[in-house]
Amino acid sequence: MNSIYRAGFVSIVGKPNVGKSTLMNKLLGEKLSIISPKPQTTRQQIKGIISDDKRQIILMDTPGFVEARYELHNKMLEYISNSLKDSDVIIFMTDAKKFPTDYDKQICENLKQLNVPKIAMLNKIDLSDEITINKKLELLKAYDFEKIIPISVLKASDLSSFLDELTKLLPFNPPFYSTDEISDMPMRFFAQEIIREQIFLNYDDEIPYASTVVVEQYHDFPNKVVIAANIWLEKKSQKPIVIGKGGKKIKAIRISAEKEIHKIVEKRVKIDLWIKIKPNWRKKQNALKEF
Repeated sequence: MNSIYRAGFVSIVGKPNVGKSTLMNKLLGEKLSIISPKPQTTRQQIKGIISDDKRQIILMDTPGFVEARYELHNKMLEYISNSLKDSDVIIFMTDAKKFPTDYDKQICENLKQLNVPKIAMLNKIDLSDEITINKKLELLKAYDFEKIIPISVLKASDLSSFLDELTKLLPFNPPFYSTDEISDMPMRFFAQEIIREQIFLNYDDEIPYASTVVVEQYHDFPNKVVIAANIWLEKKSQKPIVIGKGGKKIKAIRISAEKEIHKIVEKRVKIDLWIKIKPNWRKKQNALKEF
């Protein structure tokens, strides 16, 4: 292995819905993290892997920082804490128009205590003006970031220079994973996340937050993938909303999820969806162990 090879773990942290998942997917060129306008879409730490002949960057997309009102939120905060402990570099992302919120200040103060290189990304600058952006960049300087980068991740066409800057902060190491892997998560997990994404995209109000998806069976045959999954809901009254008139809503979720999974596995996909009522599942530690 090249003696100047660099490899390390990079955590992406910040408030919900500031663009963390978009950044990870853009850097990887693959859709590994759920993207939705709704906050708290990412509930688990997802590792994506970028490898070439000079570096291996293991990206950890963490849930957005939230106050722990449910046991689910405690679980999300646990994922964040674990990812920061393992980090060689931390990327803090924030919204150019909304920074600094109380959450941002709390995160930045916490990050200041960690003895690892940190990058701040002031995202969504396309939705702000130059005076505001310059003011926010000045405010970020108070938190001792190695680099502060104003950016619109969604509109960025080339992130290679950012990857080069990120690589300079990584330690000299051989690769931790096989260089042909793009994630250490099983396909079963991504199937679960893709189905959950469709719930976020197709329903309003409390349904996305009161639901989750558990894949009970994932069978990978030579010419097709067959998946059996349960959608957990907290209330019986939510069931007809998810099913929709004549089953149209749940059918739309199934078809869209099958198409998204097909793009990854490149074979026919069949999903069977079932609904289970699990009252207050977000508050129950034992229930959270199932996903």
